[in-house]
Amino acid sequence: MREPRTITVNARKYDGAIHRTWKCAFVGETGRVLELDGVFAETIVHGDLGTIAAGTHSREYYWLDKCFSVFVFTEPDGRLRNYYCNINLPPTLTGDVLDYTDLDIDILVAADLSYKILDREEYEENTVKYGYPADVLAKAESALAELERMIAAREFPFNAAATAGSV
Repeated sequence: MREPRTITVNARKYDGAIHRTWKCAFVGETGRVLELDGVFAETIVHGDLGTIAAGTHSREYYWLDKCFSVFVFTEPDGRLRNYYCNINLPPTLTGDVLDYTDLDIDILVAADLSYKILDREEYEENTVKYGYPADVLAKAESALAELERMIAAREFPFNAAATAGSV
């Protein structure tokens, strides 16, 4: 059996510097959405997400024409843990490298689809630090509103189909 294609994901700040990087398996592309699958190799303690156990899966969806991405975290036993949504500029996939510019605002969505917006202060600080232009600010606010609408409407990937891992 052939090994899955490995993608290196680079989350960048607005100045292009890599903020975080990790590897995922390429699952597929449907329309304008890339689907990747990652597994946490070690336990991570995160300020907003709490303790993420080693073996937790991250099914990651990157819209090539939208300013957000959504990660669906499932526990090692397969139970839905939560969703984590990034507001970002649309990603680019070049060879086996996916790059995106993180615009700091995130949405943490619980399994019951209640949610909270995270890091607005960081977004406001970086708006000044990096000089986000007006069109980037408008895209970020529009993406935030679209995600809130998708969560409320239980649209993909905020539905049962997402946990089955299909776009």
